[in-house]
Amino acid sequence: MRAALVGASDFNGGHFAGECFDFVVAVDGGFAYLRDVGVAADVVVGDFDSLGYVPEAKDVRCFPPEKDESDLELACRVACEAGCDSLVLYGCLGRRFDHTLAVLQVMVKFARRGIRVCAVGDEFALAVLCGDAGQGCLRFAAAPLDGFGNGMYRNYLSAFAYGGAAAGVCERGLKYALDDATVPDDVSLGLSNEFTGAAAEVRVRTGCLVVTFPLAAWEYLED
Repeated sequence: MRAALVGASDFNGGHFAGECFDFVVAVDGGFAYLRDVGVAADVVVGDFDSLGYVPEAKDVRCFPPEKDESDLELACRVACEAGCDSLVLYGCLGRRFDHTLAVLQVMVKFARRGIRVCAVGDEFALAVLCGDAGQGCLRFAAAPLDGFGNGMYRNYLSAFAYGGAAAGVCERGLKYALDDATVPDDVSLGLSNEFTGAAAEVRVRTGCLVVTFPLAAWEYLED
């Protein structure tokens, strides 16, 4: 099952509308975004400090503001308990940098549990790969580079180790190749690789990789 989780930060409604999901979770203020586009969430989760009120919906999970987990972490847990093994996060990137870092922490946590997890921004997407948990590969079909546009992310793909060194890192079909490399988590080696138009792959055997890529490349992602 594939779930969308919609938070209160910048929401790419156009991208959301073009995707199909089995399960939709509104995360606090994300309820307003979904209401505005006419989508009823399967579950609404939060302490509702962003939304400003507890909404009326068929399934509302209300938590106190004084808690150890973020609303997003709780929402991811709810989606996984419902049987979802693929999570796409919207309204979770941008605005407060500390919130974005917290989102990354949550993504890594669930990737380490074998969950496929991505986040969608306005111009880019973010994925976490965890080889130890069987989610260690990201593949893209061949794509025309002129379709990526001239935005900030153009045809750039970046991949960084997270939470320790990543081993068995391979990057193929990109301008700069890596083959079975060990990448520490304190270097900038993975910054700004480039799509070439060929089919591309990023893979890690052990450890975690955080991968960013232009949102235009999303449609070329392969399962």
